Amino acid sequence: MPASLPASLTVDLGALARNYHTLGALTGRPVNPVVKADGYGLGAVAVAKRLMAEGARTFFVARAAEGVILRQGSGNEPTIYVLDGAHGDNIANIRAANLRPVLNQPTQVENWLSSGGGACGLQIDTAMNRLGYRVENAPEPFEGLALVMTHLACADEPSNPLNRQQRDAFDAVSRKYPNATRSFANSGGCFLGEDFGFDVVRPGICLYGGGPEGKPHEKIAPVATLNAQIMQVRDVPVGETVGYSQGFRPEKPVTIATCGAGYADGVLRSYSPKGQVWVAGEMRPIVGRVSMDVLAVDVTGLDVKAGDTVELFGANRMIDEAATAAGTISYELLTSITPRVPRLYVG
Repeated sequence: MPASLPASLTVDLGALARNYHTLGALTGRPVNPVVKADGYGLGAVAVAKRLMAEGARTFFVARAAEGVILRQGSGNEPTIYVLDGAHGDNIANIRAANLRPVLNQPTQVENWLSSGGGACGLQIDTAMNRLGYRVENAPEPFEGLALVMTHLACADEPSNPLNRQQRDAFDAVSRKYPNATRSFANSGGCFLGEDFGFDVVRPGICLYGGGPEGKPHEKIAPVATLNAQIMQVRDVPVGETVGYSQGFRPEKPVTIATCGAGYADGVLRSYSPKGQVWVAGEMRPIVGRVSMDVLAVDVTGLDVKAGDTVELFGANRMIDEAATAAGTISYELLTSITPRVPRLYVG
């Protein structure tokens, strides 16, 4: 990390590409990456460009505005689906950017067809009770329908019987649309078995280094590394405290490194008191409360100085493990990194 940066997020595009090919080989299906939330916080345009170089041609975003940005950055070639569908003023934006809405309910279908129709997707809700038609209310085929999809609710729990129930429900209802591509498996679904693949798979978090079950997986390479620069090192004697509200009260003399990342950078306050960082070849605890711009690390006994770096997650501190310590999931850690943290692309 350049010494001038208090914090930075390094994105290994080579590892991203390896994960893309791993998921394709694992399922034997084309991989249609999910790049919503700005590529899970890593930069949707940079991510999509690299994945296009690896062969990807269809992407999913959540909002029409995300699709517009992706279209501007990736050119006219890729197919871009908008998961929250066609509603309100976004239909004009969808058409202007040549996007495809994933239609979720009758009003969206009516609005899309009455505005001229065209290529689109359809979501069937097989268990989530989120977006999409209920199975029993699935519409008749209509012109322009290019894709039918659903979303797994418990793919991170391979033994959960709901996975098979959803798979069978989707298999039955999707036969109603023989001319549409069938998209079923998310990241976790890619690991559930060959018959969960259908026509194309639609992974997100596993592309970006998160494991399919919320823990590291040997086949998934880490992609994102969040580093923070040590800004100051000081000795703190017994009787003094560290951080807001005296968040850490040492029982013996300690050496504390103040590091340039805080919740304004996306480092969750819940990182403390169980959070750890990788520094000078060791795991060391975050102590006290995470502040807006800095956090404190116990570096007692280590040979560190201002300008050195600590790794909050990356190859040495796997993102799923960091997320567990913070009481959350890798998705939230990635998408919480704020714009003031520069993204540095390697590989």
